[in-house]
Amino acid sequence: MTTPKVITRFAPSPTGFLHIGGARTALFNYYFAKHMGGEFHLRIEDTDKARSTEEATQAIIDGLDWLGVHYDGEIVYQSKNAQAHIDAAHALLERGAAYRCYATAEELETLREKAREGDTAFRSPYRDNTDELDKPYTIRFRVPEGETKISDNVQGDITWDNKNFDDLVLLRADGSPTYMLAVVVDDHNMGVTHVVRGDDHLINAGRQTLIYQALRWDVPEWAHVPLIHGPDGKKLSKRHGALGAEAYRDMGYLPGGLRNYLLKLGWAHGDEELFFEDAQIAEVFTLQGINSAPARLDFDKMDFINGQHILKEPNDSLFTQALPFLEHVNAGPLSDTLSARILAAMDTLKPRAKTLKELAEQAHYLMLKRPLEIAGKAAKPLRKDDAIAHLTALTLRLKSLEGPQWNEENIQSLLKAYVSDNDVGFGKIGQPVRAALTGGAPSPDLSWVLALLGKDEVLGRLSDVIESDFGKKED
Repeated sequence: MTTPKVITRFAPSPTGFLHIGGARTALFNYYFAKHMGGEFHLRIEDTDKARSTEEATQAIIDGLDWLGVHYDGEIVYQSKNAQAHIDAAHALLERGAAYRCYATAEELETLREKAREGDTAFRSPYRDNTDELDKPYTIRFRVPEGETKISDNVQGDITWDNKNFDDLVLLRADGSPTYMLAVVVDDHNMGVTHVVRGDDHLINAGRQTLIYQALRWDVPEWAHVPLIHGPDGKKLSKRHGALGAEAYRDMGYLPGGLRNYLLKLGWAHGDEELFFEDAQIAEVFTLQGINSAPARLDFDKMDFINGQHILKEPNDSLFTQALPFLEHVNAGPLSDTLSARILAAMDTLKPRAKTLKELAEQAHYLMLKRPLEIAGKAAKPLRKDDAIAHLTALTLRLKSLEGPQWNEENIQSLLKAYVSDNDVGFGKIGQPVRAALTGGAPSPDLSWVLALLGKDEVLGRLSDVIESDFGKKED
């Protein structure tokens, strides 16, 4: 007997952005399918016309694409499958697994109130009616007696007493199908073998199992993943910060970094924290590695993991991804000269940044326009005794470095020699030189600042300061 190909799906409702909880669910489905050599599909559950929008649909598609979660085949739109849902409801009706309910809105409210007071599931008085009446009706599922059992890959074995399940509406009075029926029919018709979703749907697994069985279809395997909580242990909400994947993109997280973090948020493979390659993840991802307890967002850990991905990312690729942030800091497009300067500086910028936004801020000193605006605390070293004299003397030595001699190693040696020859502490020249070249902007070791700015830019910035009024003493 051959084992069927594993098919998973991510089925969001297009009513907003790609929530990070949904993004994690998509990742779990995606990597499990890849691990099993199967397929991962995307279904847009757009039957709620009042709340579904094209913009939200596109935001979900774009979010998955940015995150690097690529679905197989064409997108399935649930609204286009309405006839299949209706056919399934009528098949259940013919088998006696569903019935016509003619209760009016007023009658339903009374019946629901009675069920609440008696702490019982909803049962319609038309459940055993065999006559067809000339009045509007819904089609309800007839919950059978007995128990419903599932074996969940995350939550374990679960049993429900069927008397606690309502007789759910399958088709509304206007003939439109409900979510509970549409999900079962679509999953069946898509060949879904494993339903991996949030554990807020756990009770639905019991209800949907009954529908599968009544339709005489194979029941898929279940895996209900605990929801993500905020750092305070409470259900994730706007008060905890960004909720959408695109918000993390705009904050400067790499798709690989966010993928890695979300993957580790509730899933484990030994003590491994960092996963840089898709193939590496797909090789080890199993449903058994998913924790049954809720996971808490940890922004420090998110930053750490993203920082590790920044370190690992090739410089050319990192520059391309950082370009919008660099142009924002530069207040405009980068010239070819600036682009080359920043790209050459990547190895010094990467260890100092946890996000692309931070990387751009660290690169600010490379983009400053002459003459630099140096004021406040940043200007203090330039007002010290002999600061301008030291800058002038150091400039003469720096001019002696020609062509390839202008590199970090030679500049470091030159600075050390100057300090030794003049019998001064390094701070005597280090502080004013850094102030003159960076204006107080974040920067790496001084020798790297000079090497990366280049000879012409360094001499120009030093000259600007020497010729300014910074020779004046502090009051």
